[in-house]
Amino acid sequence: MSNDRKIPHRRLGSAGPEASVLSLGSWHTYDRMDFGDAVKMIRHAVDSGLNMFDVAVYGIPGIHPPVFTDVLFSAIVRAAGIARDDYLLSTKLWLEGYPEHSLRDQLANALFRVGADHADVAVLGDIRSDDLDLKALAEDLAALEKEGLLGCWGVNNWSATAVRTIREHALAAGSPGPQLAQLKYSPCRRAIPDGEPFAAVFAEGVSLQASDVLEGGILAGKSGESRQVGRDPGDIRPRIHEAARGIADLAASLDATAAQLCIAFTLTHPSTSTVLFGSTSMQQLTDNIAALDVLERVGASELRTLMDPFWVDRDIVDPEGP
Repeated sequence: MSNDRKIPHRRLGSAGPEASVLSLGSWHTYDRMDFGDAVKMIRHAVDSGLNMFDVAVYGIPGIHPPVFTDVLFSAIVRAAGIARDDYLLSTKLWLEGYPEHSLRDQLANALFRVGADHADVAVLGDIRSDDLDLKALAEDLAALEKEGLLGCWGVNNWSATAVRTIREHALAAGSPGPQLAQLKYSPCRRAIPDGEPFAAVFAEGVSLQASDVLEGGILAGKSGESRQVGRDPGDIRPRIHEAARGIADLAASLDATAAQLCIAFTLTHPSTSTVLFGSTSMQQLTDNIAALDVLERVGASELRTLMDPFWVDRDIVDPEGP
């Protein structure tokens, strides 16, 4: 990627802010980096046009080991001299224990830890209960939006039906509704984002935030065993290990890395607003940003054709979603 070229921006949904098509996550990242290196990396990201950072509270006190990656982010942006207006803060709101653990309290804690007075985006965690009150949830989110604590919101790995249902409740409560659906999306795991149920969701103005695009590092040539990785819908991870070898060979033939090819692929989806990945070094960040050059050089249509043999969850995972 040339030094004078900036990462382009796309709107989140129909009513969200303009976000960079590449966004940085914080799951087990900054707490594994030298602080000075993290400051340089985040400064470079912002200077390159990357303006969206997913910074959430991870771990449950007394159950999981403490994680401070979000707290570190607050120090990183200060040390890098980055103004709050220069980036979008995306956080997570978890549904385990809701409504006893209110969204308001969760958001207040997340903002306290990251040193901010509002979140531009909040992504609701997985639905793990059949009796979740989506109407009450939508009303709570609408209240946070009206107070200015929250700019907009989206959902993480929800079914298409659940997204459309909460959208109806949100509109009734005076909220624009979910602006993004954060979904697992890669050359191998495509059934849900590429399926007809979510095509209807996207047509209503919800955009796609592609996540887990490297399958915990497996598609970048790593074993995926050195750190915690996401869930495996369809139990297809062994097949993903096999596909990774083919993707690596294809990448070499295109003078690219496997990671660049995977990131570029996710940007070929017409509803993708931003692609979420983690970086723990400047080299990793700059290599991933160069995926934009790979996409431009290969072309979206050709890339989707070349990647089709590696779609391993086809006819295995329900495109409706969880």
